[in-house]
Amino acid sequence: MPMLTETTHPGGFLVWEAFRDYSRETITVAAGTLDPGTVLGKITASGKYAAHDPAAVDGTETAVAVLWGKADASGGDVPAVALVRGPAIVNRHDLVFAGTPTDPEIAAAHTALLAAGILTR
Repeated sequence: MPMLTETTHPGGFLVWEAFRDYSRETITVAAGTLDPGTVLGKITASGKYAAHDPAAVDGTETAVAVLWGKADASGGDVPAVALVRGPAIVNRHDLVFAGTPTDPEIAAAHTALLAAGILTR
């Protein structure tokens, strides 16, 4: 029997949200091939989103949202849905971080998401 591998699902990271139409928003992803649950930062100059990068200086160093579904912006900007504000609770084990952030960087991202009303558990 062949082995099946289940990948991440859109919104699979979400534990609870109070108001779906309030918490989610259509955004523009500027770069990368990103999976559901990817922690995003907002590029200050363009207002577009990309994977959160603690070492960046373009705005993406601050975590501000969580990508709802898969987004492939490898060929250019694409629209996507993201959890951008709370009240909402997400499973910290299902969040996706680009690169290999340290534990303090992940903790700082969780704190930044909390400022947007997105609590990680």
